[in-house]
Amino acid sequence: MGMTIKDIAKKCGVGVSTVSRALNNHPDINPETKKMILKTVEESNFVPNNSARNLKRTDSKSIAILVKEIDNPFFATMMRVMEKKIRRQKYSFFIQHMGKDQDEFDTALELIKEKKLRGIIFLGGDFRKNKERIAKIKVPFVVSTAAFDKLPEKCIASYVSIDDRAESRKIVDYLCETGHKKIAILASDKKDENIGKLRLEGYREALKAHGLEADEERICYLDEEDTTYSMENGYRMMKKLLKKETEFTAVFAISDLMVIGACKALLEEGKRIPEDVAVAGFDGLDYTGFYQPAITTMAQPVEEIARQSVGILFDMIETKKSQEGKYLPATLKERESTTGGRRTWKQD
Repeated sequence: MGMTIKDIAKKCGVGVSTVSRALNNHPDINPETKKMILKTVEESNFVPNNSARNLKRTDSKSIAILVKEIDNPFFATMMRVMEKKIRRQKYSFFIQHMGKDQDEFDTALELIKEKKLRGIIFLGGDFRKNKERIAKIKVPFVVSTAAFDKLPEKCIASYVSIDDRAESRKIVDYLCETGHKKIAILASDKKDENIGKLRLEGYREALKAHGLEADEERICYLDEEDTTYSMENGYRMMKKLLKKETEFTAVFAISDLMVIGACKALLEEGKRIPEDVAVAGFDGLDYTGFYQPAITTMAQPVEEIARQSVGILFDMIETKKSQEGKYLPATLKERESTTGGRRTWKQD
């Protein structure tokens, strides 16, 4: 009879779970210990079978972070904070990047089965529909940067986000209060039922509160074929808006990456910012403070969202109970793209 994983553990003076981590390239293991185990495995001509390799996976302390648009700097900051906090809890974690058309529910179910996860953090996603599919997620999960309506009772879940509708309304209120009556918006695609829709609703509500009409000619939607909030799309959308020759004195883009692209298009057309067109974005990316002129934006508390998302997830893992979702406040950062260097408005 050949050597077993228990024999390897005994020979190395470690536990079976440690041997399993070494064989599965698990990050939660001392590099020297891993090296010793793998050397022993090689010298012993030990060939692990599937059942041996998975012996301790049912007790795996692993968290998965599922994210689309992994190159988005907004999510990059969150993942750094999450990694640090997860490792402090002596858990391993991995990031699963999903393509634009990849389904987050199918991906989650596959990972739960394959990796024996203790929990999941979704960076974004649409959880307002598909109740039956959501109910299949049998581990605690947190939706970070997006909210959801009532979930199936069997789910252990929560969310940490800003109130996208309210915070969008706030920044458009600001533009109205600083004298603008003709405000354009670079919006998401028309079929968006999630964050983009909420930010557009906030725009409409703010205009209505100031007695202004939301002119459809001033609403520029993302193409349904390419729904990425990117600088390239912001650039193309602003070019499209300018060609329509619709009058506007200010533009609000629903993401900072889009607003940076929009600024480039405006400047290429000889428009001065903010003298001809005031510009405001949303998210609070560091880039906006270094652009010239520095861009006014509604800044999300990115690091706090990340910290609370992880904290809530571990609480749910321990208690096996859902927690009420949280809305955190955003902060308006008023800069030269709307003021020309003069502070014109004071936030409450």
